[in-house]
Amino acid sequence: MYPDRVVSGMRPTGSMHLGHYHGALKNWIRLQTELPCLFFVADWHALTTHYDDPSVIERSTWDMLIDWLAAGIDPSQSTLFIQSRVPEHAELHLLLSMATPLGWLERVPTYKDQIDNLANKDLATYGFLGYPLLQAADVLIYRASQVPVGEDQVPHIEMMREIARRFNHLYGKEKGFEEKAQEAVKKLGSKRAKLYNELRTDYQQDGKDEALAQAKAMLDDAQSLSLGDRERLFGYLEGSRKLILVEPQARLTEASRLPGLDGRKMSKSYGNAIALREDKESVSKKIKTMPTDPARVRRTDAGDPERCPVWQFHQVYSDLPTREWVAKGCKSAGIGCIECKQPVIEAIIREQEPMHERAQAYLDDPSLVRAIVADGNDVARKLALETMRDVREAMGLAYT
Repeated sequence: MYPDRVVSGMRPTGSMHLGHYHGALKNWIRLQTELPCLFFVADWHALTTHYDDPSVIERSTWDMLIDWLAAGIDPSQSTLFIQSRVPEHAELHLLLSMATPLGWLERVPTYKDQIDNLANKDLATYGFLGYPLLQAADVLIYRASQVPVGEDQVPHIEMMREIARRFNHLYGKEKGFEEKAQEAVKKLGSKRAKLYNELRTDYQQDGKDEALAQAKAMLDDAQSLSLGDRERLFGYLEGSRKLILVEPQARLTEASRLPGLDGRKMSKSYGNAIALREDKESVSKKIKTMPTDPARVRRTDAGDPERCPVWQFHQVYSDLPTREWVAKGCKSAGIGCIECKQPVIEAIIREQEPMHERAQAYLDDPSLVRAIVADGNDVARKLALETMRDVREAMGLAYT
């Protein structure tokens, strides 16, 4: 019914590091060549944990956008925008909150996890409790079909689907819907109309998912239908409601295999990160001072790569011959730790060189970034307004 579209965002709460690149940005760069993508700076989301000191947000917003562009996000392929510049996000969040059960928010697994992990902050606020609902509004307002997430975020996507389904059930009622849907079926032509009705019956009576998929594919190919008729027929397949909001699918992304310098998850707060645009000297110093296998007290001691955080960097950055050289040299004490680290240093610096080059143009002329974002804000807001027009009409708020 609606075109495939990818939506994702990040909170501007600090510098981007190589963990972000390998965990998310590389995936975004690939996706932008496959589907229309909207990537946004989630500055309102940053306030859920930084409401008492928002000074970091504005600076991090522009730094993060430069990092995205430096990493390879292409504004000619992707729409880049700032969440708070599209106020319809907040409106949809408000309207969805009217009908979202409180228990749905309280059961989100990451809610209690973050409460425990951020015990030093006062997070007893609606903003923190309601952030999954704002997250849902961020996605649903663009009728996104796919959201790239890690496994820990899948429950958030499932809740988005439940919210969209509940909204469509409550507000997708249309006077004379069934009669209008049946008239739309006739517009498919006799053969397609017969097949549509058969597939609808197979799905509604027998629960055949393949029948639903086949019917949807047929409607996608029916170019003669108006958007209104197409919406009705999609809704008629699954019941008797218009589909106003789209249920997004989680597009699972491989978890980053790049740990922090100490073997834990890479995080600025842990002091174990390498910034996306860190200078060469700093990269070299950080890698050279990384902890290694504690069994290698002396140069002549044999080690075990599996016990060394540097080995995990080799898994990401080194080719097979280099890894074999490292494993053999470490276990036999044939190489020292500094020798082991050198290929990693060189690989990271080589990876970052084009990032520094791409970033420099935006650092020299910040107006370039602001122009890209201004255009992106306009594109995003146009799409958001289209959705909100239908949402307001469905909820009886489209006063004319």
